Amino acid sequence: MYFPTTRVLTVLELLQSHQQLSGPELAERLEVDTRTVRRYITMLQDLGIPVKAERGRYGAYRLRPGFRLPPLMFTEDEALALTLGLLAARRLGLTVAAPAVEGALAKVERVLPVALRERVQAVQETLVFDFNPSDTTPTSEVVVTLCAAAQQGRRVQMRYRSWGSEETERAVDVYGLVYRAGFWYAVGYCHLRTDLRVFRLDRVLHVEMLDETFTRPSGFDCLEHVVRSIANTPGTWLVDVLLETTLEEALRRVPPALATLEQAPDGVVLRCYVGNLDWIAHFLAGLGFPLVVRQPSELREALQRLAEEIAKMAART
Repeated sequence: MYFPTTRVLTVLELLQSHQQLSGPELAERLEVDTRTVRRYITMLQDLGIPVKAERGRYGAYRLRPGFRLPPLMFTEDEALALTLGLLAARRLGLTVAAPAVEGALAKVERVLPVALRERVQAVQETLVFDFNPSDTTPTSEVVVTLCAAAQQGRRVQMRYRSWGSEETERAVDVYGLVYRAGFWYAVGYCHLRTDLRVFRLDRVLHVEMLDETFTRPSGFDCLEHVVRSIANTPGTWLVDVLLETTLEEALRRVPPALATLEQAPDGVVLRCYVGNLDWIAHFLAGLGFPLVVRQPSELREALQRLAEEIAKMAART
């Protein structure tokens, strides 16, 4: 949802935390064009905020010296914690729009003493996060509504688009939200399917809270349920393999989102769905455990092809 007032206040916070900023710099931070920035500046000036504009090729915007809003106070550890959290959220795509992070960072910088501000800015300018940003960020309205519904124990009405593009209306009791591997998920009881379900939040088209309430099951683990659900998502091939090892050792080697592991009298049963048998053959061979393929028989052929490829590589001089 678009809130121009929020953008205008973000411009104010940025100007308060910097001596001056050019129109292109503001536009880049807010992810808008320079014409929109000029409109925001005009709105601030109309509100009586003393924003000075320096014209010319290298022109910039700045606040009149001495103009400050009443500050908050943060310790160095608090300021660093806030900065790291905001930078990580921006890199991970946990916020819907750039102004949300930029505005919060600007507020933190504005209230800091000069020496501490320079230390925090040094973190911003030099720290690199090796995260893969998400391309499937849900809207803030969906995230906030579902979080509030889970906290208050209130049912929601949801319009949802499945992976096959089928749209359905559902009443859902949301138990909690999970962010994992670039995706947002909601876990809860679906009254349409009369069972527990996991929903990708980027596929939620609309959601609103209802008056009906529910009680979340005691001790329910949302993350564990999401991980197990992902591993059991139907695919082209159902793989069923007996690993001749201990459950403890298998748990160390096999990611929980890839497969389920079950103790058996003569080893550990690994089950998962995959779309590519050659890929799972490489993975199983890399585990280093003796194993027995129970199904599908085509997996044995994939392992045989892999063995022949390795033998050819070993024979090369």
